Amino acid sequence: MDDNDRSIIGFVMIGHMMVHTYELSIPILMTIWLLEFGTSTAVLGIAVAVGYGLFGIGALPGGLLVDRFGSRTLISACLAGMGLSFLVLSIAPNVGSITIALAFWGIAASVYHPAGLTLISNGVTKRGRGFAYHGMAGNVGIAGGPLLTALCLLVFDWRIATAILALPALIGAVAGLAINFDATAGVELTSNTHERQGPSSISEFIEETQRLFTFGFLLIFLIVALNGLYYRGVLTFLPNLLSDFLTTTIGDVRLGVFAPGSPLADEFDLAQYLYAGLLTVGIGGQYLGGRLTDMIEPDQGLSIMLPVLAGIALLFVPAARSGLWGLLIVSFVLGFALFAMQPLTQATIAKYSRPESRGLSFGYTYLAIFGIGALGAAIVGTVLTYTSVSTMFLVLAGFAATGSGLAIWLLRIVESA
Repeated sequence: MDDNDRSIIGFVMIGHMMVHTYELSIPILMTIWLLEFGTSTAVLGIAVAVGYGLFGIGALPGGLLVDRFGSRTLISACLAGMGLSFLVLSIAPNVGSITIALAFWGIAASVYHPAGLTLISNGVTKRGRGFAYHGMAGNVGIAGGPLLTALCLLVFDWRIATAILALPALIGAVAGLAINFDATAGVELTSNTHERQGPSSISEFIEETQRLFTFGFLLIFLIVALNGLYYRGVLTFLPNLLSDFLTTTIGDVRLGVFAPGSPLADEFDLAQYLYAGLLTVGIGGQYLGGRLTDMIEPDQGLSIMLPVLAGIALLFVPAARSGLWGLLIVSFVLGFALFAMQPLTQATIAKYSRPESRGLSFGYTYLAIFGIGALGAAIVGTVLTYTSVSTMFLVLAGFAATGSGLAIWLLRIVESA
């Protein structure tokens, strides 16, 4: 990689890490909100789905803004907005206020993926490696967010903890404006392309959408939506599920670690650290997925990984109930496979889109991943409230299996072309 590649990758690694730090701190905070506000998983799942939904829905207008104003401006605005949203969250007095604060967070965070992935796709010459490092940084945030939140909650009230979490993004927003790079160094653009500023009217937007949505891209849109339902559904309530499995398997470890009546015992939850470990393992999955994009066609990689995710969902409950080692193994395998999908998905989107409309293409697909995918939180919360954990994982397996069928269909279309 050259200096320009390193500058871009460093910039997007910071942005990606911060987005997912906030995103995955929310499930940890949910364990506190369930107790403090006396609400159900169904109600809180819907509340969180609002923020997560806007995280996805905003990706489409975010993609249009990227094509018009560039990635640097959008990423810096994203960081500033997320920091301010968590400051608002720290003073939320009830579930309704939490919903509003998370909605603001979702709007701010929604522009990141179109901006960051467009920058890698068009500015980095070693695209596969760029996606790998970008994904690894995201998992540092994904793992670090829950871990940092859990550690803060050991010492501070949740309101102070969320205010502390707001500070890094505000600092990152300022620092991002000082980084220099060439945002189109990784692609060959025509003079006509350089003049493009993205669609400037509804008719141009419709025409650009029609050019983008080939049948192959439509299949990718559906695949990533199903993967988003799986991703959001499994991660949102996993801390609570892991806590239940650990209690059943080894009992309440706080009794052997803390003195009776210790205030730390009330806040300590071993499941939160297992959850952070699962997400940390995802760093390796991100690296493997990114390297695979340089070795095989990314759409072929999707057809391999989606059946793996379906199998993990079917095996999770039996493995978790078999004992501590079974729970640890299936949790870490889930973390590795879940995040190995992301670089493959991003490279597939880039493969089936044009450089001059990358912002729009990532806008649509992240609308699917995080917008439609946000329904996974509401679906899983409802299934857990009215049925069982086994049924929940069966639903998740159905999402992955359907996506696998579409990925195989996509490969057959490509092979016959």
